[in-house]
Amino acid sequence: MDVLKRLFERHFHSPVERVQPLQGQLGGSGRKITRLSNEKLSAIGILYDVREENVAFLEFSRHFRRHGLPVPEIYAEDLSHGAYLEEDLGSTTLFEFLSDHRNGATIAPEAVAAYRKVVAVLPRFQVEAGRDLNYKVCYPRSSFDRQSIAWDLNYFKYYFLRLAGIPFNEQALEDDFSRLTKFLLSASRDYFLYRDFQSRNIMLRDGQPYFLDYQGGRKGALQYDIASLLYDAKADLPPDLRQQLLDRYLDSLAGFLDLDRSAFMQFYYAYVYVRIMQALGAYGFRGFYERKEHFLQSVPYALINLRWLIHNVELPIALPTLMQAFKSMVASDKLQGLTSEPERLTVRIFSFSFHRGLPQDETGNGGGFVFDGRSLPNPGREERFKALTGKDAPVIDYLNRQESVHQFLASVMSLVDVSVGTYQRRGFKHLMVSFGCTGGQHRSVYLAEQLAKHLRGKDGVEVVVRHREQEQLDQ
Repeated sequence: MDVLKRLFERHFHSPVERVQPLQGQLGGSGRKITRLSNEKLSAIGILYDVREENVAFLEFSRHFRRHGLPVPEIYAEDLSHGAYLEEDLGSTTLFEFLSDHRNGATIAPEAVAAYRKVVAVLPRFQVEAGRDLNYKVCYPRSSFDRQSIAWDLNYFKYYFLRLAGIPFNEQALEDDFSRLTKFLLSASRDYFLYRDFQSRNIMLRDGQPYFLDYQGGRKGALQYDIASLLYDAKADLPPDLRQQLLDRYLDSLAGFLDLDRSAFMQFYYAYVYVRIMQALGAYGFRGFYERKEHFLQSVPYALINLRWLIHNVELPIALPTLMQAFKSMVASDKLQGLTSEPERLTVRIFSFSFHRGLPQDETGNGGGFVFDGRSLPNPGREERFKALTGKDAPVIDYLNRQESVHQFLASVMSLVDVSVGTYQRRGFKHLMVSFGCTGGQHRSVYLAEQLAKHLRGKDGVEVVVRHREQEQLDQ
């Protein structure tokens, strides 16, 4: 972490006051991602020990920015320590924005508009910036070639099909893989393939999309990336919206090359299938093999996509063994168990004043966590904050500048996350978390809101926030 602080201070000529680990480092890549900031400045620091991947990301980032594409500026780097510092694009991913702007299959116009902006930009990466990109720095392959496809298909076979207990004839499946690979490689492949173009790798800032995590990019076919986005499992886009966005993408793509739409569509669904298999291989490796169960939460959504494809798409090549495996997956008792809706855990978060006693648990479970925020700096002592609450921007900004507040919240979130995971596994339905302070107006309200923001979007978790003292004032 010291190397990131040095990079920050060398670039900005200003000290680091806060270091905040971000959830991205809990994913599958192994990268440690940290937000470093002070009162005026903020940046994202990355620590990762695969030099070739770091080089690819840094060179791609600079190349894309030269083309005017919305990617993070690289502020500083120290590749000898696997470290670099980049622009902070905020905390709202496209996936989070979608989650906040949908009610089941009904997606709000704001989220649709965000997706339309995203798909319109994709051809600029693929065609415009892809023409003069230095593909020599690509890692681990310079193109989505036979070897790349074989890795993905075997990943799916060994880490998903095998571990999920799906029966198949190995030689017959390999024959299908060979036919599929030959077909995929017959598509035009002279474009930049982003590789992981999905909703968690796209940030929204001031309503505009910014793009991350293209370090696995290489030369390949146009169809792969739009398939990755539209069949992104947990985004669970409705079929009619997928088609609308595909049309929007093709309209944009036609502005960059002489597009034969029928030729594009001839290969499109084969790339959809191969992308879904790559994702399922990753879910199987992380979930079944490494026992990181939260990765398996995406499997039900991938099965929904497969079921739709089986019933609505006919590929131009015969893949009988592979298709039978897909049908077995959709019908599998083991995987159907994953598709059943998990018991929802309701986390009720309270703010309160200790002067008025603890909040009452209305669920009959006897309470839960109670955290005392009175040790933290108190905005209520300053006249400018007296009429405000912990939901108001000046109070939030004040508390965000306090290192002790970040340390307190990190400890709280660590404890609560463990309980949330355990409660979900054991089928519990309620968890209560209460934050107290002197008046129940500033610190406790702020802490409750921060925890709520942290928990929202977690699978199977419903968050209910109650500010007890403020509600009584409003009555």
